[in-house]
Amino acid sequence: MAVTGFEGKVAAITGAGSGIGQALAIALAEQDCRVAIADVNQAGLRETVTRLPADATVSKHDVDVADREQVEHFATDVAAQHGKVNLVFNNAGVSVTDTAAHISYEDFEWLMNINFWGVVYGSKAFLPFLEKADEAQIVNTASIFGVISVPTQSAYNASKFAVRGFTYALREELRDSHIGVSCIQPGGVKTNIIRASRYAPTDNVTETKDEFIDRFETVAQLSPEQAAKQILKGVLKNKAQILVGMDAKLLALLERILPVSYRRILRTLWRPKIDSPTT
Repeated sequence: MAVTGFEGKVAAITGAGSGIGQALAIALAEQDCRVAIADVNQAGLRETVTRLPADATVSKHDVDVADREQVEHFATDVAAQHGKVNLVFNNAGVSVTDTAAHISYEDFEWLMNINFWGVVYGSKAFLPFLEKADEAQIVNTASIFGVISVPTQSAYNASKFAVRGFTYALREELRDSHIGVSCIQPGGVKTNIIRASRYAPTDNVTETKDEFIDRFETVAQLSPEQAAKQILKGVLKNKAQILVGMDAKLLALLERILPVSYRRILRTLWRPKIDSPTT
């Protein structure tokens, strides 16, 4: 069965140095879940530790999710240090804002290696340990941009559509097992993904990165803490799709009703607002 509660469980979380990953670590630790937090941002991980309850059981791991060997070592280290693994949150992600014609192959590959391959590595590396647990769940972070496509986000859209497809297929493959699988699809959440993004204006009239950040901050609906609360509620229900935020729910509904023409509606109504990644 999927997890029925978090107390006494062990959760591995990537991208835990900030944003949703950090909020998930805090929320889980507050429910007496042991957490293994991973990120390339060690300063961020140290900050996460300081925000955990004083009696929390936590291990800190320097992991680049684009490196398969590092992710595999992360999985074995978590099992060795905590004795088991019940949940893995493949949450680490990055953003590139650029057109398909202009984006470099290097930027595209950098993003795919983290956003997509990091999820694949994390899912496969932890599966043998999850199989040994009484209750277990894989939780992969996609995005509402894994449901709808918008200009300047071709790489980001590609990675999140791929995560969504991979996660749903994995859920079906594990349907008869005790391992649950969920796909997180957030709308706008106020995280650091835009500040840490690679942003490439294609002409002199395109907004600057600072302007882009300001617009994203205005559009984003939820705090990471609010997002984490919604995510964990969905995990306990073993939901296949965890839509986070009213904007994500409305956009998913729009795509379902108008799977082709939704793009024309977004161009007409929301063109100044839609070119921002969401997680």
